[in-house]
Amino acid sequence: MARIPAIVAVVLMAAAAQLASAGFPNQYWPAPEPARPSPSVPSTGFPTSGWDDAHATFYGDESGCTGEFGGACGYSTENIQSIYSTNTAALSTPLFADGLGCGRCYQIRCVVSKFCVPGSPTITITGTNLCPPNWYKPSDNGGWCNPPRKHFDLAPPQFYKLAERRAGIVPVQFRRVPCQRSGGVRFYVTGNNYWLLLHIMNLGGGGDISDVSVRPADSRSWIPASQNWGITYQAFTELDRSVGLIVKITTGTSPQKTIVCWDAIPAWWAQGLTYQGSNNFW
Repeated sequence: MARIPAIVAVVLMAAAAQLASAGFPNQYWPAPEPARPSPSVPSTGFPTSGWDDAHATFYGDESGCTGEFGGACGYSTENIQSIYSTNTAALSTPLFADGLGCGRCYQIRCVVSKFCVPGSPTITITGTNLCPPNWYKPSDNGGWCNPPRKHFDLAPPQFYKLAERRAGIVPVQFRRVPCQRSGGVRFYVTGNNYWLLLHIMNLGGGGDISDVSVRPADSRSWIPASQNWGITYQAFTELDRSVGLIVKITTGTSPQKTIVCWDAIPAWWAQGLTYQGSNNFW
């Protein structure tokens, strides 16, 4: 077989390089796919925790979308339906944490039960209610939410994604995850002329709140707001409704993060309405 002269081989290699650089289809010169490392910390800045053990049950209306799924935290039926849907749970006392657990997000999977859905799929829920203790029953037989038990009482549609309905209660594993929300923080305004009460919802990142301050848009002085219950924060002050309100929020769990919602509540605001700013814990 005749050999190709060295000079011809060099010319052919150069021509191939020119064709490749000229934008021809690369099926003949496949380029390696660039590496895509997964970030260790989500874009919200809130990390995912390790897995922990708990149990899960279900409660309430089969739709999972009524006001009973947000009572102890302060979420209304409209809040449940428009923000959280059926992806909610009532938390036992250690997880509820005197209302600090409201808004936190958890990933849950069924384990070690013949009733688990095959493959043990995960669900992601938000804590929106309290599962109160039942001291008339033992913790291992009906008193599922008695401290110090960690327990999730789920909206029915979410429980059915984990296990068969007839199970009633199943062992689960759970972990804190960043809350992924659409749009900015929402504020439902109520109170009176001398008492501002805000229901603060749709928080991303850690999802919880440790500190809130408000100030009129024409002022530089922050007014501290204290927790009333659940997701509600109050400020005892007289405010001019013709002036918009700016709200500053700090999350409750390390790593703590603070945002300022400059357009939280517009001028000529009114009680009984919900407003949405453009900022969130992204």
